[in-house]
Amino acid sequence: MTTAYIRHPDLRMTDVDGEGVVLHLGSRQYFSVNQTGITVLEQLRTHRTVGELVAVVTAEYDVSEADAEHTIRAFIERCVESDLLSEFR
Repeated sequence: MTTAYIRHPDLRMTDVDGEGVVLHLGSRQYFSVNQTGITVLEQLRTHRTVGELVAVVTAEYDVSEADAEHTIRAFIERCVESDLLSEFR
């Protein structure tokens, strides 16, 4: 079974000088992410799998599928731990 992810409905994001700032309204915590992180979080407005996210990132940035998958999995893990994303199986 494939796991999909979706961002928490209380997230608000903005781009400030090329850096992403993410606010979790529920916990009132701020997070800083790079442009790729913003791209991934934007995609997660709806359920997405890692494979779908890898396809978006490799189409938008000059990165291999393997590197993109590794980076996205690590990013998702940190986001799930911080309650920024939920996972569905």
